[in-house]
Amino acid sequence: MGAQLRVYTQKIKSAQTTKKITKAMELIAASRIQKAQARVAASGPYSRAITRAVSAVATYSNVEHVLTTEPTEIKRAAVVVFTSDRGLAGAFNSQILREANDLTEELRAEGKEVIHFAYGRKAVANFTFRKQPLAGQWVGEAENPTFAAAKEIGEALLESFLKDEADGGVDEIHLVFNRFVSMMTQTPQVLRLLPLEVVEGVEAPDKSEVLPLYEFEPDAATVLDALLPVYIESRIFNALLQSAAAKHAATQKAMKSASDNADKLITDYTRLRNNARQAEITQQISEIVGGADALASS
Repeated sequence: MGAQLRVYTQKIKSAQTTKKITKAMELIAASRIQKAQARVAASGPYSRAITRAVSAVATYSNVEHVLTTEPTEIKRAAVVVFTSDRGLAGAFNSQILREANDLTEELRAEGKEVIHFAYGRKAVANFTFRKQPLAGQWVGEAENPTFAAAKEIGEALLESFLKDEADGGVDEIHLVFNRFVSMMTQTPQVLRLLPLEVVEGVEAPDKSEVLPLYEFEPDAATVLDALLPVYIESRIFNALLQSAAAKHAATQKAMKSASDNADKLITDYTRLRNNARQAEITQQISEIVGGADALASS
């Protein structure tokens, strides 16, 4: 019985130590998610302004640009997967990798060749383990992304998109990342980045409203050349911020669940230890009574 008590006591101490760690990680994630949400909100006005500018040029000009023109045939597609650098975030990474795999299978079913770009150590490790080559990879800034990282990714994707097919260029680019919905919900999202799909088009005005007049200097093509790379970088940066906020929320949720499980283990092991102690006491009393009876009868 003494050995059993020691085992339960050790398990209780282990669960208490685990709870301290998970509680600390939960508090750290809770403090970081506020900053991540603020960064997502702060990037909104800039992204919307760039979107309106691109929408105006695309709507009120007849210029055909390589980034906005749908190709006649799409033979090769690129999929950019955004994960975290660390684990301990529940299903955050697994669900995004599953979504990327489903998208890859869908594109291949359409007869397209698929190449992959990976952001985050978990994505890089996944493709390395599966022995799938990567056209580009970035690690180290998943929890606190910078605009410089978004610019670097955007330049690599634009270079790949503008290449000829014979040189390994792609005809379309998809982003796969986790979107922050709430503290309890983070949903995988697939966004086709190129050819450009303007997500906030110019709304149809009322009949009584006078349409604005746009003048492009020096010309619409030059304006698009300047705006579209910035627009792409802002979309990638927004995806990075969304993924970071979703990761912190997933970490907080996972660590809270781990802390609750540790509490349950402590309660269960404490009850078992008490039962074992009571059984030991009962056995000792039985032995004393039995010994006393034996002495009395002798």
